[in-house]
Amino acid sequence: MKITGGRSRGRILSFLKGMDIRPTASKVREAIFNILGQDMTGIRALDIFAGTGILGIEALSRGAEWVIFIDKSDQAIKIINKNLNLCGYQDICKVLKKDIIKGLAFESLSIKGGVDLAFVDPPYGKGIIPPVLAMISDSGILSEHAFVVTESSENDRLPERMGALLLSDTRIYGETKIDIYKREN
Repeated sequence: MKITGGRSRGRILSFLKGMDIRPTASKVREAIFNILGQDMTGIRALDIFAGTGILGIEALSRGAEWVIFIDKSDQAIKIINKNLNLCGYQDICKVLKKDIIKGLAFESLSIKGGVDLAFVDPPYGKGIIPPVLAMISDSGILSEHAFVVTESSENDRLPERMGALLLSDTRIYGETKIDIYKREN
């Protein structure tokens, strides 16, 4: 698994074999950053259901100011920390072991100015994305111009609107669907 863009492009990261953690494929990551833009300078991001941390690390490689990684798995937390250390990003990140489905008091993260970008990549086919979108939208954690990128199965149907979030783009890559929500003011 290699970083596809930015200053760490080509760096090989660690990942776990097996189906518990499914890293986002490189062609999907490239597509996401082609849609959002390659320059993430100054962006503040969340990587929820982070797994290996690859989406957040891609954002950091492209200039993100900082990323908060959230996952409930001990294995994922170890891999994320290892990958952050491999890239030298450990000082501009926070890694939280939380089960987001049980809730997270986003306001407790003390984020001034809000989050500009959130990645939501849960296990496919479990109906997790809509309640997480609602939680993010209702939390007040998003900046005025925020985007939320979800990754799901091509068969998962997601809402056009969730609170302040409006679906602005959908792309399918094989069995993977990317939905991009934009925060409306």
